[in-house]
Amino acid sequence: MARSLTSRPIDILYLAFFIIHIPIVIFIDSFPLWPPALRMEWMKALRLYYIQTYKDFFFIDPPAWFGTYMWMELIYHLPLSLWAVPAIIRDDPKIPLHLLIYGCQTAVTTLTCISEYLSWPGYTSQEKLNLGYLYVPYLVLSVFMTVDMFRRLDRTLGLISMRFGNAGKKKQ
Repeated sequence: MARSLTSRPIDILYLAFFIIHIPIVIFIDSFPLWPPALRMEWMKALRLYYIQTYKDFFFIDPPAWFGTYMWMELIYHLPLSLWAVPAIIRDDPKIPLHLLIYGCQTAVTTLTCISEYLSWPGYTSQEKLNLGYLYVPYLVLSVFMTVDMFRRLDRTLGLISMRFGNAGKKKQ
């Protein structure tokens, strides 16, 4: 039986994250993948504001591998996020499996970005710290999500194992 969302505070955090993450993926992270004719002026202005504020080289002159990360956001993160919002609300039993994969993938890609921007020459410590305010919370949340989902799956698989293990003993 599905548990009430109000009884699952960590899931409320995940729900809020995915609700915020959806427009970020669509309008900011995947902006370069949009056909130029579909790029609205407010999207361009938002991107320019972001670049001027954070001087994020990934959005100014991204390395070749960063394009792969943008495509992962569009092809994997966006559909998963759209699925996750109602799935979290209804307490779908598949949430731990999907969010374990999402958390692992996001942790690896975010850590790659952090490692990269920390090595950028010509950036002050303050500029790198400002980027950290954006990237580090993603890393922390994705690692937390990975551990949380692993524990949920481990607990579920342990219960299944106990149930089948006990049933097998009764038959002997």
